[in-house]
Amino acid sequence: MEEYFFQCPYCWETISMLIDKSVTNQSYIEDCEICCNPIHIKLQIQENEIVDFQAES
Repeated sequence: MEEYFFQCPYCWETISMLIDKSVTNQSYIEDCEICCNPIHIKLQIQENEIVDFQAES
């Protein structure tokens, strides 16, 4: 697991989440810990590194 920091697309606050780097393609909804709005998270892992991360409203 790796802690990853990014900006919420709603409130623009910097928040973090734990990413399981054993799954190469991920897509799920995570609520912002500040404003509680749902964020659509999409990411790709290659060779145990995050190569693409998107946080969309």
